[in-house]
Amino acid sequence: MNELSYEMTNEDNIPTFSQGVKDCIPTLIGYISIGIAAGIVGASSNLSIVEVTLLSAFVYAGAAQFIICALLLSGSPISVIIFTTFIVNLRHFLLCMTLAPQFTKYSLLKNIGIGALVTDETFGVAVNKIAKRESMNARWMNGLNVTAYLFWILSCMLGAIFGKWISEPEVLGLDFSLTAMFLALLVLQLQNIENGKLKFYLSLIVYIVIFMLVLCMFVPSYVAIILSTMMVATIGVVTDK
Repeated sequence: MNELSYEMTNEDNIPTFSQGVKDCIPTLIGYISIGIAAGIVGASSNLSIVEVTLLSAFVYAGAAQFIICALLLSGSPISVIIFTTFIVNLRHFLLCMTLAPQFTKYSLLKNIGIGALVTDETFGVAVNKIAKRESMNARWMNGLNVTAYLFWILSCMLGAIFGKWISEPEVLGLDFSLTAMFLALLVLQLQNIENGKLKFYLSLIVYIVIFMLVLCMFVPSYVAIILSTMMVATIGVVTDK
């Protein structure tokens, strides 16, 4: 009887696809608002609804999509657009490397599928789960990632369709919604950090800000973000005990 109860408890604690969908819901306001803004910008950049939808499906990165639209308007060569998008999205390698230890038991193909849909927001939700020391598996991560992916595509498409009625998204505060979502994820993560570790993580935040400010004087801001993240992450790994 005790063994049966133990097995049932374990099954109840196994993360499911539907649980991943539920855990994604708090971030959807950010996805929808930024996605609509990206669709509006895409439409104002002379992209059709189909082109905006395909851009959101294949690029799937808000910052990169805004940059692509700006470069298209400026008449930049396709090689410049591709290279710039690659540099801006290079941070996703760092995000996936952080989550990789949680999925070592899965095949390379499954890991590629998970990593391809990881975003800053889904990473934040996953890291918050890790901070709580809760179990994680591919089904839960797929539920989280797929939900975010579908809502992003739909939001960009709606933005392109209704863009003519929302010509200035910043008036509605849509330009700040992504920042607000990141701040909320940060607060949730800090709440689940042990007291002894809080000072350590806050010091790393200070370091990364300093590195970014210094590096921005020598290299473009997106390069400074990547370099400072890599350096501070290395410092964190070496000094953490």
